[in-house]
Amino acid sequence: MDRYWRAANYLSVGQIYLMDNPLLREPLRAEHVKPRLLGHWGTTPGLNFIYVHLNRLIRKRDLDVLYVCGPGHGGPAMVANTWLEGSYSEIYPDIGRDAEGMRKLFKQFSFPGGVPSHVAPETPGSIHEGGELGYALVHAFGAAFDNPDLIVACVVGDGEAETGPLAAAWHSNKFLNPRVDGAVLPILHLNGYKIANPTLLARMDVGELKSLFTGYGYDPFFVEGSDPMAMHGLMAATLDEAMDRIRDIQTGARKEGWAGDRPRWPMIILRSPKGWTGPKEVDGEKVEDFWRSHQVPVSNARGNAAHRQILEEWMRSYRPEELFDAEGRLLPEIAALAPKREKRMGALPHANGGLLKKDLVLPDWKSFAIEVPEPGGRIAEATRLMGAYLRDVISLNGEARNFRLMGPDETSSNRLDAVFDVTDRVWMEGIEPYDVHLAREGRVMEVLSEHLCQGWLEGYLLTGRHGLFSSLHPHRGLHGQPACEMAEDLGGIALAQADRLVELSVDLPCLAPGP
Repeated sequence: MDRYWRAANYLSVGQIYLMDNPLLREPLRAEHVKPRLLGHWGTTPGLNFIYVHLNRLIRKRDLDVLYVCGPGHGGPAMVANTWLEGSYSEIYPDIGRDAEGMRKLFKQFSFPGGVPSHVAPETPGSIHEGGELGYALVHAFGAAFDNPDLIVACVVGDGEAETGPLAAAWHSNKFLNPRVDGAVLPILHLNGYKIANPTLLARMDVGELKSLFTGYGYDPFFVEGSDPMAMHGLMAATLDEAMDRIRDIQTGARKEGWAGDRPRWPMIILRSPKGWTGPKEVDGEKVEDFWRSHQVPVSNARGNAAHRQILEEWMRSYRPEELFDAEGRLLPEIAALAPKREKRMGALPHANGGLLKKDLVLPDWKSFAIEVPEPGGRIAEATRLMGAYLRDVISLNGEARNFRLMGPDETSSNRLDAVFDVTDRVWMEGIEPYDVHLAREGRVMEVLSEHLCQGWLEGYLLTGRHGLFSSLHPHRGLHGQPACEMAEDLGGIALAQADRLVELSVDLPCLAPGP
């Protein structure tokens, strides 16, 4: 496993820096280095570390695991690991699994005509790009809803954890039903620094940090250190314990007589150095375990011979001769550690939702038409009709469990409340006898954060399902614009399906006196 990790780190550094001489079969020269260096090293070794340990867990327990990479700027990690497991070359045959394929893999990264530096949509196994910080965890939960056999491992960067959407997303565990949904395993990666400053969570007292996540409803497990071999043992044991906990929760909930109590799901807090295994210093300044490792630690490897020597020593420290054969192929005993076929995280069908998507059974929309005998001859509300239509959509697809209605606390006030004839709002917190339409299972999900509504829906759609997002009323000033009460009956509706996203909005003049 350590050799596999070293191979992923080697490939990651090569993508950021090299355009030739991929296996360092000759001394590194200026023309081997890209003229312009762009990428992010600091988070990448931690992402590689997590990937190889999830591979072990998948093989040991025959799991379906979706990897959501919150620090999406660590794109070299996801590309490196999918190349190592073979899923990358299956999709892109021109990037073979040999020395020439490695050269092309390196050159294309953040290069004209190549691939982006982030975990882009074309990266195998990815449903999350990571460019707009804050959405990793909510995408992970969206993927887990109605996917009872799926484990979503979500890496949350400690910089990303400072954003509003991510802070709200921890509450998604209050909507995850262990009987009918999959599981999300958050892995908070504390590597200490953003682009030029410490991160808040990394500088918090350990007791305060643990209390924070206990308060969110999680059971945090800590994996901390910098010695690779010690960290391998600790991470493997911790993942096994977390997976045992998840299976215990799910097994208990899927038995008859489950009381419906909200479980305390496990999460992992991984504390490792930023830029782990990279250069300790460059030009006399601290790099590893500091913000200077965030992007390109050795900034002038093409034009500066001393920098080029640091780069070459760094890459040779992974001992590529112990990882790849004479043809540049990963040695068989290392390659054997990867899962097989669709169990590989880069080949998981859930990460390519089009493979799993089933069309919705839809009612005839014409049957909801209102007869208007003469202009102005009927008083009706468009969204009440929409609610009746959605009620039938939910009923017709109840067995398939592939449609959800998501939005703020506005389903009723948006006049869509006919849906409550056939379903409830899902809610895993306490339910009082006088509550209305709250239940452990339901097709309606309501929370005031529209970040969460959109993120849940995105994760749900990208794993092959369908949904609708009902937004706040225009009269509430969703876009900061004044609107009058006359707009209330129409509201704003955003209709989303896995193959299209349509937003319908209506601007009405104020018909009543006043501002």
